[in-house]
Amino acid sequence: MDAANQNHEALDAAARVPSAQDLETLSRQLNRPVRDVVEIGARCTCGNPLVATTAPRLSSGIPFPTTYYLTHPVITAAVSRLEAAGLMNEMNTELGEDAVLAAGYARAHEEYLAVRDAIGERSGTGAVPEIAGVSAGGMPTRVKCLHVLVGHSLAAGPGINPLGDRALAAIAEWWTTDICRCAGAWDTEGPAPSQDRSRHVKTQAVDPAIKQAERKAARAAREAAAVGTDEVSGA
Repeated sequence: MDAANQNHEALDAAARVPSAQDLETLSRQLNRPVRDVVEIGARCTCGNPLVATTAPRLSSGIPFPTTYYLTHPVITAAVSRLEAAGLMNEMNTELGEDAVLAAGYARAHEEYLAVRDAIGERSGTGAVPEIAGVSAGGMPTRVKCLHVLVGHSLAAGPGINPLGDRALAAIAEWWTTDICRCAGAWDTEGPAPSQDRSRHVKTQAVDPAIKQAERKAARAAREAAAVGTDEVSGA
């Protein structure tokens, strides 16, 4: 860790800079073109990205609170096993019973916000008031996504996010920081993904004001249809 870095980011400034190869690897890991990646949050021992750091405001103008996105397929699959086994429910119960754990988790939330602000400054995004006070993964009071917490722990380094650290320890059967698990984890032979068909990206291509108007109109149409149905039923 960079001793001068007060935000506790695990990688130093040079290691966080994404190369063209990094961006291609991220696209292959996710099987879609990456978007608005401004830094690499964590790297494998071999140098490949593990976590993508996304700008707090996307190029489309949409606020994006989830700064750290876990990308490595082996880690994401391992964390999914933990979620399927009910670890999030256990953690939520503990948060309600363990004041020390709850306080540590709240501090992780504050650290997340501070680093996101720093990333916004470094990337030129600046402040994003729409998501002020909002971090990710359910912080500071709940656990809603272990992938987010693990991504935070990898990017921040140990001792920052207690529940992310615990989840990292729990996947040691499948992945650890000291062993490279990249071979065969994603396609390296075919062309890199060039078209993103995800719903999230499709919505980003539309002006937010237009999308809001479309949703409002659709809601009004549903309400009008419901009223018409009631009138017919009552006739």
